[in-house]
Amino acid sequence: MEHHSPMVLPLKIVVERHSDGYVAYPLGLARGAVVGQGDSYEAALSDVRSAIAFHVETFGIAALAQAEEDPVLEAFVAETAVPA
Repeated sequence: MEHHSPMVLPLKIVVERHSDGYVAYPLGLARGAVVGQGDSYEAALSDVRSAIAFHVETFGIAALAQAEEDPVLEAFVAETAVPA
């Protein structure tokens, strides 16, 4: 009997710490379409994984097509200052 493992698409997740908790979202997906949050880094990461799974169950794997077609190879956070 053959066993087929489910398709796995690697995604890069950004986790931001704010004064009232953490927010997590995958890079390469429609901005704001999939977001997780929590009181800790781990909670936000777990929540966004759940949100991604729900998004795929609801809209199909094609919903992740953009991330697969043009994957984010690296992400950088830079800081700068602007005149106020």
